Amino acid sequence: MGVRFTVLGPVEVTVDGVRLAGLAPRHRAVLAYLLLHARAVLSRDRLIDAMWGPTPPETARSQIHAAITAIRRVLRQAGAADVLQTREAGYVIVPKAGQLDLDEFTGALSAVEDPQRIRAALALWRGEPFADVTADYAADARALLTERRLSAFERLAELELSLGRHEGVIDDLAAQIVDHPLREKLTCHLMRALHLAGRQPDALAVARAFRARLADEQGLDPSRAFTALEQAILTDDAPQAPAKQASFLPYDLPDFAGRDSELDHLTREAREGTIYAIDGMAGIGKTTLAVHTAHRLAELYPDGRLFVDLRAHTVGQPPLDPIAALEILLRQIGVPADRIPADLAGRSALWRTELTGRRVLLILDNAADAEHVRHLLPGTPGSLTLITSRRRLTDLDGARALSMDVFPAADAIAMFGGIVGERAGKEPLAVLDVLQLCGFLPLAVRIAAARLHHRSQWTVEYLAGRLRVERRRLAELSTGERGVAAAFTLSYQQLAPDGQRMFRLLGVHAGRDFDPYAAAALAGTDVYEAEELLEELLDAHMLLQREPGRYTFHDLLRDHARALAAPDEASDALSRLSEHYLRTAIMAMDQLFPYSRHLRPSAPRADGPLLEDPATAATWLDAERANLIASGIHAAADRPHHTTDLATTLYAYLDGHIHHAEALPLYDAAVHAAHDPSTQAQALLNQGVMHARLGRHDQAHLHTPRALALARQAGDRHAEARALCSLGDVAWDSGDIDQAHAHYDQALSLYRETGERRGEAIVLGNLGLVHSRRDRHDQARQVLHQALTLFRDLGTRAGEATVLGNLGTAYEQEGDYAQAAGHFTQALTLFQDLGYRPGETEMLTSISRLESRR
Repeated sequence: MGVRFTVLGPVEVTVDGVRLAGLAPRHRAVLAYLLLHARAVLSRDRLIDAMWGPTPPETARSQIHAAITAIRRVLRQAGAADVLQTREAGYVIVPKAGQLDLDEFTGALSAVEDPQRIRAALALWRGEPFADVTADYAADARALLTERRLSAFERLAELELSLGRHEGVIDDLAAQIVDHPLREKLTCHLMRALHLAGRQPDALAVARAFRARLADEQGLDPSRAFTALEQAILTDDAPQAPAKQASFLPYDLPDFAGRDSELDHLTREAREGTIYAIDGMAGIGKTTLAVHTAHRLAELYPDGRLFVDLRAHTVGQPPLDPIAALEILLRQIGVPADRIPADLAGRSALWRTELTGRRVLLILDNAADAEHVRHLLPGTPGSLTLITSRRRLTDLDGARALSMDVFPAADAIAMFGGIVGERAGKEPLAVLDVLQLCGFLPLAVRIAAARLHHRSQWTVEYLAGRLRVERRRLAELSTGERGVAAAFTLSYQQLAPDGQRMFRLLGVHAGRDFDPYAAAALAGTDVYEAEELLEELLDAHMLLQREPGRYTFHDLLRDHARALAAPDEASDALSRLSEHYLRTAIMAMDQLFPYSRHLRPSAPRADGPLLEDPATAATWLDAERANLIASGIHAAADRPHHTTDLATTLYAYLDGHIHHAEALPLYDAAVHAAHDPSTQAQALLNQGVMHARLGRHDQAHLHTPRALALARQAGDRHAEARALCSLGDVAWDSGDIDQAHAHYDQALSLYRETGERRGEAIVLGNLGLVHSRRDRHDQARQVLHQALTLFRDLGTRAGEATVLGNLGTAYEQEGDYAQAAGHFTQALTLFQDLGYRPGETEMLTSISRLESRR
């Protein structure tokens, strides 16, 4: 028998049927909560909240530590020390298949169409769940599981009645009603059973007793369905035998929300009778949609509404073999056991023969792949088959595909509000925060709403605050029997080892998306193998694709992947990725800005995408810009040289292509990462430029004197020139034209000495303004045209636009308004093309000023 954990009754750990001692009541309470959330990482704060609620004792943390220690001691005694594991975010218990009675109960109920399995599930109960636990969480957990047990029994009774086995359930129903006298569905089942057994007076007596008790205790009348059944029994019109075909469809959620487009598509297209493969990531709501659709269309398929859970993604359960699945389906359509062949081919042939001429609706839930369902498909038209799977069933010929995405915001709000109630309406912004933190994933939204519903003291904002803590977000999104992390874990475990490794490594990527070259760098493989693995992950719905050639994660899946990567594995992968990004960025910048190649770090040619001309280089930089910036920021602590090298490499692109707001965090990180004087000076000056472009001039020039001193200390003539130019800007802004002129002249000499043509162009543009302010108009135009020629030769459109604006100002001060207007208009067009709003605004203001003077 081995090690076994039981919670469906007293909480116990047994080995070969012998109960292990050594756990005090509080220790058992902690163990039970871990088992209730098996396979989910629980933080100490979460455990404290579960044990004591909002008012824990001061010794709560030490008590939790003592409980974990005691549990480990007992598990070591049982030879199962590895079951309880410590993670960075807390603790997780990972029982193996067959070790936890709650797992077995849940797994057995996944096949709700099989009375024998439901009886086996109910037999696991040894009394009240968590019978000896008095912790704060126990009452809610006990009520939840008791409701599951009652629902299972009601389904069992319904199935037995549909199969004509009414005599066998009368006593069991009567016993349940003693404990749950106001449970209407139990009462209705007993009334049907008694009537089918020919005991009409007893059935009516049960109905009268229920009516009286309901009125006395709750002041209510029974439902219309109850009244209709009672009237049918009274007039002896109720069916005396089970219907020819029962419905084996699972429960249709009463709070089903949204999915209007998917429902419309399925109900419109599926009426002809076809095969639909519904795929999507874990927790996306595939089964819920299939079941809801089936209930809508049930009347169109009078010969049977069938359901089988193939268990490809069921905790603690192996996938259901097609042979076993066919036995379940054949019995659902009334084939006696002695007519069912033993082999797969025989059962598949009989199944298709029996369906000939029938119109049935069939749900094949939780399929592993196309082969898993191939033998279960009807052989002739007329029936509707809905298949759900976490993989795209691309090999299933003739099937129509429906890939599900996360909820639209309106659908998520509707579901959350339907579960939470009026509290959701009072905090609409906090609701949106919760939904975004759930990634609009239906399972996550449902679990978050259920947690809030059962925590009357919590506000929506309090729940959002708990979900904002990234390291415990997935742990928060779990309940006693289900969790987002557990669903993801099953999908991950079904990947091949190479796919698992790629999934883990992609999780440490700091950006929002990635291409096959970045994936290849992370994994240390070639791009073709990387792309193949990415496509496999895409088919398994472990990745998303918003545009061809680029892949991304759902936010919660990214959290899950990141948590799986070992620290050494992650560090090595990030080092390879950093090297790939830097090498490719250098190659792209050499194409776009060949004149400043000497200012960038040198590196071997990248083993990445071919960037053979400026256009492809610009396209790559535009696509990877956010990732490059994120990579540089993320590396600041562990790989500071990558941060400073990448910031230096990208400077001309980020400045010249007007990405200052995006770039500023990178240059802030570079300032902190820089260590040698030259690098520090360049980082400070680059940061200053980004501030200046954003109109933050005080911040832009704050560190310029220090940058100049560092540049001179390092003997970095280029950095010294940049610092002098910046000091000239400070003097210009303060109105000291002479000082500005002096600094600009020094900077110009240094730029020409070092051959830095872009810097030379910038200083010439500034000197043009100085000459214009001093009414030296000929000199102003001369140096401005020199600057304009340089910028055009360099292909720096932002510099060209700035100088055109300066020329317009120079002509305006001369009184030549026509020339001024022409230059302002040219500058305006360039700024509009670049999307640089401050420059665009300045030119519009200048043009308007000229119009007022004419």
